[in-house]
Amino acid sequence: MATVVFADLVGSTGIFERLGDETAGRFVTQLTSALSVTFEQHRGRVVKLLGDGLFVVFPAEDDAVEACIAIQGWLQEHPVYAGDGNPVQIQMGVESGEVVEIDGDCYGDAVNSAARLADLAGAEQILTTQRVRDALAPVQRDQLRSLGPMFLRGKSEATEVFRVDWRVDRDDDATVMGASLFKTGKASRLELAGPGRTLRLDSHGEKLTLGRATGASLSINDGRVSRVHATVEWRGSHFVLSDTSSFGTWVYLGNQVEPVVLRRTECYLVGQGQISLGCPREAEAAPIVLFAVKA
Repeated sequence: MATVVFADLVGSTGIFERLGDETAGRFVTQLTSALSVTFEQHRGRVVKLLGDGLFVVFPAEDDAVEACIAIQGWLQEHPVYAGDGNPVQIQMGVESGEVVEIDGDCYGDAVNSAARLADLAGAEQILTTQRVRDALAPVQRDQLRSLGPMFLRGKSEATEVFRVDWRVDRDDDATVMGASLFKTGKASRLELAGPGRTLRLDSHGEKLTLGRATGASLSINDGRVSRVHATVEWRGSHFVLSDTSSFGTWVYLGNQVEPVVLRRTECYLVGQGQISLGCPREAEAAPIVLFAVKA
């Protein structure tokens, strides 16, 4: 058993475009080398550098979570800039399980899941699973907030995903969705309100599509929206939103300030909230769809 961390630099493509390949390459190498030291101080072993990130293995879950929090905290207190006036940000995924080492590299389901969680995380976020949460001491466990069940790419069953609330000032924003999401849902209706149109989908209705194509169930003419950007369907006992886009989908559940960021992944829609297509809702004239699940 081992605990795997993937830590990825957010927006690395833009850094290379601004600084050029040579300068950006040196910048990213220096940054990942500095982060490697922090991981190693928490008993982590850097398996490989990934160009714009790191793949690290730990002997225990608490070491991995502590290392991730230490790095996010350090970047907050000592911001690093990459030429555009905005500080560098890291997104992280943590999972534990059986890991097989072959010729210095590591393989296994935990490796794949940690990579998917890092892809799913937003800037400055650390995402993990129930397996990691169960292994933590109570004081660390209290820092985790459930984002509900999600479908990680390549997995047929939903995984309950947790966000590590490492910033005290964000704690009030954390809305615990809770394990109750795993309970069998009652027949319900989903309402989607977009530009000039409101759609309704009941538990026996056909899949809806959101996108720029004129044939989409909810057509949104915006350059950030893919032709078929996302789909919504009733699956089992919940409404499932699936991202099929080029730029991703930002889902804001209830009163949560931080979104669930979908990139070719899925999540359940519960309660009410906002779906921002192709960009965060803070972006100028963001294409936003309101959703509400009703009994």
